[in-house]
Amino acid sequence: MSSDKNQQEEDYFRKQDQEKLRAMREEAARKKADEAEAELRKLHHFKCGKCGHDMSTQIFKGIEIEACSNCGAVLLDPGELEQLVGEDEGNRIKALADFFNFTRKK
Repeated sequence: MSSDKNQQEEDYFRKQDQEKLRAMREEAARKKADEAEAELRKLHHFKCGKCGHDMSTQIFKGIEIEACSNCGAVLLDPGELEQLVGEDEGNRIKALADFFNFTRKK
């Protein structure tokens, strides 16, 4: 009977070790993914998604927008387009036209 009890203890500790190893592997994978994301962000921070050149922050109608110094592409943060365009249907097209005319001047 003591060998059966020893086997149960070994099985219990083996399962504990397997669970700890799985948790450690998951944590290592999360850390690796976080590090890769941070490195990617570092490489692309304030870079144009279209041509890769530097973006500069500009104020347009009271909103900070990022515009490419090379190709003129514009990056808007979530909600900024709605702030620029507004809720009035009649002014949306004019607001967008004003916006894109502003970015072409630079």
